[in-house]
Amino acid sequence: EAEEGSRTSRRLRQRCLQALAAASTHPSIVRETVPVLLRHLRQLQRGSEAGSAQDVVSVCQSLQRVALQCQQDAESCWYYHQAVVPCLLAMAVQAAMQESSHPPLGRALLEEEVLAAMVPVISAACTHLSPELAAQSVSHVVSLFLDGEVSFLPQNSFPCSFQPFEGGERLEAQSRLIALLMAFVCSLPRTVVIPQQERLLQELLALSCSSNCPFTATTAAKCFAGLVNKHEEGQQLDEILQLAVNRIEPALAEGPQRTQALTLLLWVMLAPRAARREPGAGAAHADSALPAQVTKALVLRYHPLSSRLTDKLLELLADAELGAAAAHGFSLLMADAPDVLHRGCHADVRIMFRQRFFTDNVPKLVQGFHGAGPDVKANYLKGLSHVLNHLPKPVLVTELPTLLSLLLEALSCPDRVVQLSTLSCLQPLLLEAPQIMSLHIDTLVTKVLGLTSSPMMAVRIAALRCAHALTYLPLTVLLPYKPRVIRALAKSLDDKKRLVRKEAVAARGEW
Repeated sequence: EAEEGSRTSRRLRQRCLQALAAASTHPSIVRETVPVLLRHLRQLQRGSEAGSAQDVVSVCQSLQRVALQCQQDAESCWYYHQAVVPCLLAMAVQAAMQESSHPPLGRALLEEEVLAAMVPVISAACTHLSPELAAQSVSHVVSLFLDGEVSFLPQNSFPCSFQPFEGGERLEAQSRLIALLMAFVCSLPRTVVIPQQERLLQELLALSCSSNCPFTATTAAKCFAGLVNKHEEGQQLDEILQLAVNRIEPALAEGPQRTQALTLLLWVMLAPRAARREPGAGAAHADSALPAQVTKALVLRYHPLSSRLTDKLLELLADAELGAAAAHGFSLLMADAPDVLHRGCHADVRIMFRQRFFTDNVPKLVQGFHGAGPDVKANYLKGLSHVLNHLPKPVLVTELPTLLSLLLEALSCPDRVVQLSTLSCLQPLLLEAPQIMSLHIDTLVTKVLGLTSSPMMAVRIAALRCAHALTYLPLTVLLPYKPRVIRALAKSLDDKKRLVRKEAVAARGEW
């Protein structure tokens, strides 16, 4: 009974938080509701159990909704920014400092899901600031993270100094707050000058390569990429990217931090300009990883170096240790990043960058697949499926005749991520290019029906949707397969998962 009462109470609080956010549509209302939301957040921080992560996330979601509603009104936007951002930073800094001395208090604020929920709150509070107000605010935030300057924070009597870039286990909790720095500086308009930018980039680069915490290393790499993406071209940018290459190379070549180096590489690929250098001995692994993080920033801007870095990433697909992660990196390069490197946060993103990436690199992926050993072929298929899944369908249809045989081969790959991605790619093609797909009906039926019994529920659902989409092919092509398909789909009607049974009923009904 007590547990049920707790769940009911939590649902009631969530509805109240949602109602407050929904009502915050006028400047006068915002000035009343924002303090209430922040007061509730402080209560969660000071409570005996410091509030659960779910409770804090609910407050952050309401704050984010208010921020989005404030963006069109300059007065509300600035009030919200002044009220919310310093308060969130102060509570997070206090929790990080107390983590080393009094672990129980405020711990929920340091959970990854809570920090991830704070990121869009701060980002939404910064994207629509005027350049003058943004410049005034960014000087405080950068000084906080670089110099530990806490004077602008409310209730700034903290038990120790704030040193998020120092690293080490003792200050790991402070380093996790780099996510909030990322949310702030990567959301500002490109016209805003970031103070001490070169020093900040060097600190972010060092942290992304050295941190043993994957969350910290990734957010530092994202922040680095977001700043590089907006950085003016010139000698300073060349120098910082050369420094990135020099750090990534030894980390990728060997040692325990190859994964961090690959992550940094991917994000830097998404930034603007990389250092020019001649490839040297022993740099193959490092350069291959660099294309991962740094490449996205460069790909988005059509930077000349992006093709070279992408070639290095392609080479890394054959690496026994990092090949799978490099393959997943193609999804990062092609997808819209939710927190940095998208147009909503003023990133430099050129139109049709996906089509250009496809044209330049898919032939290399196909060639690499045919020349790869059996143990790494799946990496090339996974990279290809990620690229195709994010490509506009009209473009994909025009290239279908040359790629269809490889897509069908991907259905036989034992990697379930490849299976799921390929099925998701094939389903719309069955609807948009039925004549071409009809030429491979026997292979399609055999492989799709085989995947309807996959151990992975998402694969079974995707296979059943493809089986459903097969009915859009010409009737004369389908009739010889009708009895076989209906018998095979009958097994899925008894699947233990309701969502699978639902798709089976729809597909079998059409057949």
